[in-house]
Amino acid sequence: MKPISIGKLRGLQQISSTRRTFTALALDHRQNLRKANPAFADDTELSRFKLDVTSTLASHATAVLLDPEVSAAQAIAEHAIPNNTGLVVAVESTGYTGDATARRAQIIPGWDVEKAKRMGASAIKLLVYYHPDSPTARKIEDFTSKVADDCGKHDLVLMLEPLSYSLNEDKKLSSEEKRYVVVETARRLTPLGADILKAEFPLDASTSLSEETWLDTCKEISSASVVPWILLSAAVGYETFVRQVTVACNAGASGIAVGRAVWKEAVTMSGDERMNFLRTIAQPRISRLTSLCHALAKPYTDFFQGEAPFDWYKTY
Repeated sequence: MKPISIGKLRGLQQISSTRRTFTALALDHRQNLRKANPAFADDTELSRFKLDVTSTLASHATAVLLDPEVSAAQAIAEHAIPNNTGLVVAVESTGYTGDATARRAQIIPGWDVEKAKRMGASAIKLLVYYHPDSPTARKIEDFTSKVADDCGKHDLVLMLEPLSYSLNEDKKLSSEEKRYVVVETARRLTPLGADILKAEFPLDASTSLSEETWLDTCKEISSASVVPWILLSAAVGYETFVRQVTVACNAGASGIAVGRAVWKEAVTMSGDERMNFLRTIAQPRISRLTSLCHALAKPYTDFFQGEAPFDWYKTY
């Protein structure tokens, strides 16, 4: 059991269920949404979409993940986030800098961990592109450590999202390569100060591998990570994600962060059509996933323990 500060423990409480598991509604997408719907080139339209989804679905999740550019403050201002749903705010710029086989990350200009804390976020999310054998791996590790230090300074939960990539521009990672990268990434990055690992499914979802192999591979993430890990949906179909979530939670995952698997059809809709889809299709989807995590996921309290001696405030 690892000790955790009072501030971070409170943040974990705010973004989790009564069983201390996570179902984060992911809505921090930016460029991929603009590409999917030309109307979202207008910040107002993109923000409206995110607030429609948030106001309809967030009450069925334990937390909502938003970006500071067009949705986090706006969702607070419009009372779109329920009082009992935690707020996670992204800090990284969209995309990456550097070469495709040696990627780097950066914080959104004008934004930082301290501002996220001041605006009322329970946690921040940091996305980094990482391959353990890339020439920029050490730079990404140093970058992650620096952000983790900032989170420690401001007592804010760090949800770390490493995304894998191929070192061959002409070929995507094979299923076995992805398994190596995802598991080794958990081993190398989680000791650097993350509080939650937001991990990819560690195999190519389009392959016909057995669920027994899925389970074994997800168990490897659980063994490699020193913090609770949650599964991201990575735009797979809803039914496929349900299967992945069931396997991952049985292998030791503490929940999920789910976006497009729940709401992607709504991206090209507007008005009543959008709201009807969100209420009748997306809402039951997120509710089912939340119930799965509540029943099967590993509580974060299996990892962390808060301590509060009576004189704690003197050195806090």
